[in-house]
Amino acid sequence: MIESNAAVGWTFIAYIAVILGIGWIAYQRTQNLSDYILGGRGLGPWSSALSAGASDMSGWLLLGLPGAAFAAGLSASWIAIGLLVGTWLNWLFMAPRLRVYSFKASDSLTLPEFLEQRFRDKTNMLRVVSALFILLFFLFYTSSGLVAGGKLFETVFGVNYQLAVLLGTLAVVSYTMFGGFLAVSWTDLLQGLMMAAALAIVPLWAMGELGGVNATFSSISDLNPNLLTWFSDETGTALTFIGIVSSVAWGLGYFGQPHILARFAAIKSAGHIPAARRIAVSWTALTLFSAMLIGLVGTVYIGEGLGDGETVFMVMVNALFHPVIAGILLAAILAAVMSTADSQLLVSSSALTEDFYKSIFRKDATQEELVRIGRIAVIVIALAAMLLAFNEDSTVLDLVSYAWAGFGATFGPVLLLSLFWRRSTALGAMAGIVIGDVTVVVWANLTGGIFDLYEIVPGFILAGIAMIVLSLVSPEPEQEILDEFDAVQEEVRG
Repeated sequence: MIESNAAVGWTFIAYIAVILGIGWIAYQRTQNLSDYILGGRGLGPWSSALSAGASDMSGWLLLGLPGAAFAAGLSASWIAIGLLVGTWLNWLFMAPRLRVYSFKASDSLTLPEFLEQRFRDKTNMLRVVSALFILLFFLFYTSSGLVAGGKLFETVFGVNYQLAVLLGTLAVVSYTMFGGFLAVSWTDLLQGLMMAAALAIVPLWAMGELGGVNATFSSISDLNPNLLTWFSDETGTALTFIGIVSSVAWGLGYFGQPHILARFAAIKSAGHIPAARRIAVSWTALTLFSAMLIGLVGTVYIGEGLGDGETVFMVMVNALFHPVIAGILLAAILAAVMSTADSQLLVSSSALTEDFYKSIFRKDATQEELVRIGRIAVIVIALAAMLLAFNEDSTVLDLVSYAWAGFGATFGPVLLLSLFWRRSTALGAMAGIVIGDVTVVVWANLTGGIFDLYEIVPGFILAGIAMIVLSLVSPEPEQEILDEFDAVQEEVRG
């Protein structure tokens, strides 16, 4: 570690020590699998809202989005607009019903278990297939967080990239493995506040040094006026309709993200959801706006010569602040990486433990055994994601884009219809999951013309159609299922 970065390094060490301390406290309160996976369904509005936001945005918020704004200017904001609208709609429509329904459906702890109980699927196939797709896409998603961590340590300390990825993996695994959902949620609350503060401070400070808001944006306009246009890229080329739709369509992904939806199931009661929604939407608006501003301001503060646009936040922090302050602000990137990777590891661990191990191999497993298997699963999944992240050419935005589309198309339509449509069936849900997944995988490997459309759009549409058609041609749900559905709707309305 070079001398100028010693203070940054000690700040990181102190931060990780605090996180591990929180993990140890959570470990003392984790008694069974419900505690480990959903924290005993006891989250308050602040912890559920900021935990959902922090686990959602990840290192992408501090690396990918500022990098996109640095390269393309305001035209990159269409993604942010889609995400903000998606956050609001997800909390408005999904949160209350999923909180109530997941509990009524035999107190389901995971999304695959919820789908199985929702449709009374006795074949076990719906649960197993859902868990398989969760594991597949979380490998890519968790890997994106480890890539972000690798870039952080490589940029700040100049250490070998692979070593940086390894160190980041060890930090995340340590408290996730022991503390489970409580550790993840409590640390996410802290990390969400850190992310918001860091994102707001950096562009404001930089604009102050550049002479204020007007002077900064005049400089951006002088440098390249195309950076301040909504409908053209940095070269002045008009954005296509497909390009704008693809960016806004990121908002569709929220309806199928297991690590975000788990916060809805874990909140203490449906009555806390309106307050949590206001907190979550406000936090998301602030952080997305600030991340875009960092990229724009960075174009004049840093200028040309930045090899990797995704490092713009880190470079600005190092240039603007004393190493002690820089260490605190850069720890926000570590917070963003850890807050998402831990959630993804926990959901993947839950899928292996609850939806494979217990469901197929050990139906009579004790709570202690299941928690132990869950901790082992965290290590196994983290190792697989780490190996994928060792590729230095990986970009955070590309990895997140693929996994986000996969979850959004595979589970989004299925969960929406299962929560809002009485007539939906297990056969329809299975069709929706498979069609959504296959469409994303195939579409992502095709280019040109209509295939330049973000794969979440055709995947979401075709999955919804498949579920509706197959539900209509299959036998109507049993009366018990319909009565439970009606009871959920009544409780949500009441």
